[in-house]
Amino acid sequence: MPVRRMNPTSAGVRFRTLSTFEEVTRKGPEKSLVVAIGRKGGRNNNGRVTSPRRGGGHRKLYRVIDFRRNKDGIPARVDGIEYDPNRSANIALLAYVDGEKRYILAPRDLKPGQTVMSGDTAEVRVGNCLPLRLIPEGTLIHNIELRPGKGGQIARSAGTFAQLMAKEGSYANIKLGSGEVRLVEVNCRATVGTVGNTDHENVSWGKAGRTRWLGRRPRSRAVAMNPVDHPMGGGEGRSSGGRHPCSPWGQPAKGFKTRKKKKPSDKYILSRRKGRKK
Repeated sequence: MPVRRMNPTSAGVRFRTLSTFEEVTRKGPEKSLVVAIGRKGGRNNNGRVTSPRRGGGHRKLYRVIDFRRNKDGIPARVDGIEYDPNRSANIALLAYVDGEKRYILAPRDLKPGQTVMSGDTAEVRVGNCLPLRLIPEGTLIHNIELRPGKGGQIARSAGTFAQLMAKEGSYANIKLGSGEVRLVEVNCRATVGTVGNTDHENVSWGKAGRTRWLGRRPRSRAVAMNPVDHPMGGGEGRSSGGRHPCSPWGQPAKGFKTRKKKKPSDKYILSRRKGRKK
């Protein structure tokens, strides 16, 4: 979906870019597939802020997405592509021949009117969901399960994908977008193709107020806080040195590895992701 730049008629739109929404063909959501979700503003059941910089934002309804794709052997027609305020990717409304409707993540190049299917009998083409054992090596996939039947968990954001590299015994080698190569059971399912809305990363908000519409509140620097609020707070005047960067709970940052040394999932990782260049 291309991105358009607005005319600089004011400071608030000078650097703003918007998606053209060319892929979107439906305006309103399917009423039977939306639920209301409450907003906590980053607070727990005691009313204390546990997730800072959360709150506000535009009202929205949650679209129930079918990440499992477990309606096997029944063809479905793509009724349209919709915008989803809860995620970066667009969603596609499927109408099955038995009358049921479901939402899925809209892959790239999926058009209204096309037919998609899931299960062992589905063909290897964009939008179809199959077990990894039936997908040819080298295919680009998304919405990948980590456990059979649990639903897709990997490669669900706009423009993301993974590649099926090889299959050895009961596991398949999946290369993720980060460069990590991971083992996944061949009975786990994945959807063929790349997630759509690939130009989402090129969108510039342009002003602070636009991020407030998304429910993100301003960020306060740690060194500007008091010692009671942050380990890096306090000091006389504008002093900001002498303390190692850390989180509000004292966890070191900027170079400190936080992954557990004996994490159970390490045995499924063949090659770690490439580190950030210094």
